[in-house]
Amino acid sequence: MLSELLASREPEIPPETFEIIGRILKARTGFSLDGYKDQCVKRRINIRVRATESPSVEAYSALLTEDPAEQERLLRTLTIHVSHFFRNPSTFDKLAAETLPELLARRSPEPVRILSVGCAAGEEPYGMAILLAERFADQLGRGLFQLRGCDVDQNVLAAARAGLFHPDRLNQVSAERLTRWFTGQGAQYELCGEIRSLVTFYQADLNDEVACPESDLILCRNVLIYFERGRQEAILNRFADALGPGGMLVLGKSETIFGSVRRRFRTVCPVERIYRVL
Repeated sequence: MLSELLASREPEIPPETFEIIGRILKARTGFSLDGYKDQCVKRRINIRVRATESPSVEAYSALLTEDPAEQERLLRTLTIHVSHFFRNPSTFDKLAAETLPELLARRSPEPVRILSVGCAAGEEPYGMAILLAERFADQLGRGLFQLRGCDVDQNVLAAARAGLFHPDRLNQVSAERLTRWFTGQGAQYELCGEIRSLVTFYQADLNDEVACPESDLILCRNVLIYFERGRQEAILNRFADALGPGGMLVLGKSETIFGSVRRRFRTVCPVERIYRVL
């Protein structure tokens, strides 16, 4: 109810102005507003309207046309990346105990291909890399895992590759793990090169048909909630295509498989939102 009340107080963005802003973003940054929930997008555009002290959304649109730096700032606002290492620890425990051994048995001697979608600054795929180094060191050493992370924002991917993290991103990391895998660098912590070398990052927009390469395990947690229902279903179908029969999908705790796409998945663990492609 609070979000609805706040949304009702936001200045309305006329359709033609919203379309112009969308075209600018697509042309200058490659980011498409297609499929995202209008209310969420408009609320975040209005954040930048206020931040730039623009007298109207039309004036902000004109500013956006001329200012590449503001285009990047708007992109970062629209694609807010809030994550931390080992978010929902029980999910990682379930993956280590059941999902990864099953995939190893099915794929061997080929590597298990793991993809983290909407990976932000790399917290999720790096967390998976730490898990593999701790629990599957022998298989990892024999090249039986491949880890990739993708995100729509090139700037946040550059931060992921750098491997520097503020302590608030590490509040689920035990003292033992912090000592083993991280080094203090001023007010931040640097992830060791051994773990960073295990993850490959690439830029991708889920609106694009080629965003998801062939994979055996896809983690897409708390990303679909920003899309309209029809686009969510299209993305889930692409995940099923990329995974193939037996492939596994992990969603966020507030997300689920729905609609016609349910015919393509079987629920493995409803608590951890783990699904297998049929």
